[in-house]
Amino acid sequence: MSTGQNESLTVGTATAVPGEVARGHIEVGTLAGGIEVKIPVIVINGAGPGRTFWVNGAIHGDEPEGPRACHLAQERIDAAELQGAVVLVPVVNPMAFSAMERGNPLDTFTYDMNRCYPGKPDGYYTDRVAHAHWTAMKDVADLEISIHSGGAHSFLDKAIFCDERPESVELAKAMGEGWGCIMSNFSTTGSPMAMLNQTGGTAITVELGGRSATSPERFRWVADELAKSIVNICRHYGMLEGEAVYPDPCWKGSQQALLAPASGIFLPAEGIDFLTMMKKGDPIARIVDVWGDEVGTLEAPADGMFFGLRALANVQEGDWCCFFNKVEGRRD
Repeated sequence: MSTGQNESLTVGTATAVPGEVARGHIEVGTLAGGIEVKIPVIVINGAGPGRTFWVNGAIHGDEPEGPRACHLAQERIDAAELQGAVVLVPVVNPMAFSAMERGNPLDTFTYDMNRCYPGKPDGYYTDRVAHAHWTAMKDVADLEISIHSGGAHSFLDKAIFCDERPESVELAKAMGEGWGCIMSNFSTTGSPMAMLNQTGGTAITVELGGRSATSPERFRWVADELAKSIVNICRHYGMLEGEAVYPDPCWKGSQQALLAPASGIFLPAEGIDFLTMMKKGDPIARIVDVWGDEVGTLEAPADGMFFGLRALANVQEGDWCCFFNKVEGRRD
C-alpha cells in the first residue's frame, strides 16, 4: 500500500506520522507461563508519499544477520528525506530467535515457519505467529525482501531467489553490487516472498552469512552489506536521493543441493571460491575418512557457481554439503 501525502502509517501497535519513526509490535498471544509473544516492528514513514518497502529478518531463529541489518538500515534512513515508507521487522519468529534455533522448539508440527507461512489463525502455534505477521503485512507492503543466511549449519554468499516476473528481477538487481547470483523460485506458498508475489506485490528472498561468518569482523561486514542493499533499493525506486548501484555480471539460474556421497571429513578444493563460474565436473570438495583416505568427491553438476558450503567439516553420507547455482546464462 503506497503511502499518500500527509498520511500516517500503522503496523501493529506502531503508528508513524510523515517524517517520523515509530516502534511497536505485531501482537500474537500468550504462552502458558504468561510470556507474551510479540513481533517487533519499526515503521519509518517518509515525509513524502511513495511505495512501502518491507524488510523481514529472522524468520529462522539462527539467522541474526537480518535483525542487525535492520538496525543499521534504520540508522541510515532519514524519515525526513524518505519518499514512501520502510517497515523493518527485525525478528519475524521471536520464539525461534530466542531459542537460537531454525524454528520454534515448542512446535513439532510446524517447526519451520518458512515452510508453513502464511500459517492460519487456528493452526499450530507457529501457524498463528505466521498468520499474525501476514495479516499485518499483506495490505501494507508493495516491495518486500526476506533476509536469510546459512544459520548454524553453513555459510551462504550473496544469492537471491525471485519469481522471474520483470518487477521481481528488477527488485533483485536493486540489491546492488555483488548480488548477481539470481535464481528462479516459483513457489506459490510457504514464505513471505511467495505469498506477497501471489497477491500482487513484489518480493524476493536474499541470502548472506551464516556460521562461518560470525566472527566480529565478518558479522559486521555481512550486516553492513545487507544494510547497504536496503538503502540501495530505496535509491533505485526513488525513495531516497542518491545513485543506486547494480550487480555486474548478473546471472540467471536454478538451485541444486549437493549431498555427501560418503561419510568423513569434508575438504573444499584448493583455489575455488564462492560465486565464481565453474565448468561441469570441476572439483568442489573431497571427503576423507578417519584414516585420511579419500572416500568421495563432490563436483560441479553443471556450468555455474556454488553460493553455499557447510560449516562443519565432519559429514555423514547424505548430509547437505553445498548449494549450487546451475547458470543458464547472463541477465540483460
